[in-house]
Amino acid sequence: MRVFETNVQELKNGVLRAVARLAWKDDLQTGILDIPEEIIPGPEAKLRCCIYKERAIITQRTKLAMGGDKANPNMVEVLDIACDECPVTEIAVGPACRGCIATRCIHACPKEAISIVNHRAVIDHAKCITCGKCISACPYGAIEKNQRPCERGCKAGAISMGPDRKAFVDPAKCTACGTCTYQCPFGAIMDKSFIVDAVQLLKGAEKWNYKVYAAVAPSIAGQFAPLTMGHVVTGLKMLGFEDVVEVALGADMTAEHEADELLEKGMLASSCCPAFVSFVEKHFPEQAHLISETPSPMVMTARYIKEKDPTAKVVFVGPCVAKKQEIHLGKTMGAVDCALTFEELYALFESKEIELESLKPAELDQASGYGRTFARSGGVSAAVAQALKEKGSDFALKSQACSGLEACRVAFLKAIKGVGDVNFIEGMACEGGCVLGPAQLIRSPRNQNDVERHAKQAQGRTIGEALKAARDI
Repeated sequence: MRVFETNVQELKNGVLRAVARLAWKDDLQTGILDIPEEIIPGPEAKLRCCIYKERAIITQRTKLAMGGDKANPNMVEVLDIACDECPVTEIAVGPACRGCIATRCIHACPKEAISIVNHRAVIDHAKCITCGKCISACPYGAIEKNQRPCERGCKAGAISMGPDRKAFVDPAKCTACGTCTYQCPFGAIMDKSFIVDAVQLLKGAEKWNYKVYAAVAPSIAGQFAPLTMGHVVTGLKMLGFEDVVEVALGADMTAEHEADELLEKGMLASSCCPAFVSFVEKHFPEQAHLISETPSPMVMTARYIKEKDPTAKVVFVGPCVAKKQEIHLGKTMGAVDCALTFEELYALFESKEIELESLKPAELDQASGYGRTFARSGGVSAAVAQALKEKGSDFALKSQACSGLEACRVAFLKAIKGVGDVNFIEGMACEGGCVLGPAQLIRSPRNQNDVERHAKQAQGRTIGEALKAARDI
């Protein structure tokens, strides 16, 4: 099986595994006190200045692994003690500065924040407004903008440096896309986990006479390679899940409904990515009416499961942080009972010492290939086009697949100005789509190939055939 990419993932996995193990044993109340020393045994520090700081960070990670700060509306939180290694200034003069007599940087600065000291440009950061005009003016390219990775990665502009020089996530702008969680090289931003809720759901099934189903996103294809999806399905059942359902089946349902909605309205934006939907609602509220009213594939799948089994509880498993926020929205409330990431699923398997490679693979083959390709950019558009075709419609679909929030921003700016001949905007917050989601075990361009292979295994099944088979069960 593939290993984690970074030490940050290793640390996160260790904490999640320890918390889940204690949750299975009903020993969280006292056992959490031992987690920092379990993860960081010492006596010497390996990643930070001392083991005491490392353990303090693990304590904060443990809190987030147990749901985080309930008063904080964000689905991601900053670990304050871990956020202290990034540059605190944004504009800096590098060694290429020659102290030239033209001093274009000084003349370009609107705040008189630059002076020459000992034949070298010096920036007064108390005056600097980081406008970047000096960067453009310098003929040597000696002035650079040193921006924190989390700020640079957040295309919603939700992250800034607070008064304490720690990263601050603005809930009014944050879309819960989760980009910051993997952009931060020090792991100082982490998504809240509901792994304890999932364990409690599974433990309570027999006592309270309900069944727990796992709804698995199609982007899981290849994440546990070289093991198959079948190994993961068997592992989920060993954890206590009654059954496993492909969220790709819900994607087939979403494609069918969005095709009908597009025929009715003539112009539409997809609703499958909650971070994209949140981005539009917060940054382009006047265009929010374009968002499809069709529920996302996750919600479609959960409603399908609960229609078939009224006693069902549904746990979504995917690569997405925003899905954890989506399940608490009023329009989706009650459909999904808990949302986990692939990282958290891996930790669950380890907490129960389930070795997937030793298991007999189970079959999971419910969706069409079109539903499975929802996981990559362009897949939603292709599925809607197929749904229109299967309906016998001659509607001319003119779609634009937006890969990443910056591409989504451009698409809506054009829509506002009436630029371009587009009637369907497919929005994905993650560049490349869900295949490069923030909570994938491995974020690699190969993930799209894994999804494509998984789609081909549907053996040409149409959307209509997948839905008919599901309704006939």
